[in-house]
Amino acid sequence: MLEALGIAVELEPERTAECLRQTGFMFLYAPAMHPALKRVQPVRRALSFRTIFNHAGPLANPAGARAQVVGVFAGLDLVAASLARLGARHAFVVRGRDGLDELSLNGVSDVAEVREHTVRHFSLEAGHAGLAAAPLSALAGGDAGANASMIVKILEGEAGPRRDVVLLNAAAAIVIGGRAEDLAGGVRCAADAIDSGAGLRVLAQLRKFR
Repeated sequence: MLEALGIAVELEPERTAECLRQTGFMFLYAPAMHPALKRVQPVRRALSFRTIFNHAGPLANPAGARAQVVGVFAGLDLVAASLARLGARHAFVVRGRDGLDELSLNGVSDVAEVREHTVRHFSLEAGHAGLAAAPLSALAGGDAGANASMIVKILEGEAGPRRDVVLLNAAAAIVIGGRAEDLAGGVRCAADAIDSGAGLRVLAQLRKFR
């Protein structure tokens, strides 16, 4: 999807860091950052199921991020315990009970919050963040081009469940980053970033960066 948006994803580490300095955003392409993962990439692509390598990337983050949101398809407790042992300052490990590896609008999501070597668990629904519930069918995407088009429409201000699920997951990152006290406040911050045009401006910068 990022490639379909015109964003360079296979930057060398030095250029990736420069992208962060210039735009406030960077995408860490695992094969470029972790030689070991590059060697197993053909095998991962050939497999038709998820493996431990789906967890390895966030846990081996080369940026040394001590605040992060990690979406998992399974192993929520394992990943949270690993982050605690790795010294995460503040992190959310999240999973929707409907199978999404992110916070979902469709029913309950489970969260393991890591804070200074301790882990606590809680669950939440969309309403806790001031958002309306929505079925999975309302969140369905398509191929890379279709998904890129959806992202642009959201950044242009299109309302609906797709915007709301973006707001919800962005809110989690905003809370972890210390810019909001709770998810409802994070949703407001994320909405302001979209409605002010800031999201589109960052996208335009990313498209130019090479």
